[in-house]
Amino acid sequence: MNKKQQQTLLATLKSRFENNMNRHSGMDWAKVQARLEANADKLRSLGEMEQTGGEPDVVGYDKKTGEYIFYDCAAESPKGRRSVCYDGDALESRKEHKPQSSALDMAAAMGIELLTEAQYRELQQLGSFDAKTSSWIKTPADIRALGGALFADFRYGHVFVYHNGAQSYYGARGFRGALRV
Repeated sequence: MNKKQQQTLLATLKSRFENNMNRHSGMDWAKVQARLEANADKLRSLGEMEQTGGEPDVVGYDKKTGEYIFYDCAAESPKGRRSVCYDGDALESRKEHKPQSSALDMAAAMGIELLTEAQYRELQQLGSFDAKTSSWIKTPADIRALGGALFADFRYGHVFVYHNGAQSYYGARGFRGALRV
């Protein structure tokens, strides 16, 4: 990212931070910005999250490591990350009608992690997310070894976690990411 792109992204993140204080009560943007400016690779990852429609925002702070925790906070699963299967193995297993990529491969390229089930449930405490879409979530190895993968959504006032074949993909299913800075 060049300097102008960094400044534009920081202005977007600052505005989102200030407009959603319920997500990070008591935190100071100046400290978050200082941390971001000291970590160009993490800023690039946040830029990728933003560019694909994730609307990343600070949702926590790890006192042990001093890291700020960002999640994708777009109302629906990020548009630029939909219609993907779960991982590279699932992508390779498709004989026809392969999607462009997989959730895990895209996340790795962006430098982020898929939300875990616990993180997804935590996110839902901050608002209503995925009321019309769904998002792949980090799947335990034993489930993945059997060919499955987990996804979640928010319907009827509740978080639902489901399973599907990891090779499946849908226009309304993407993934949400987490980043520690």
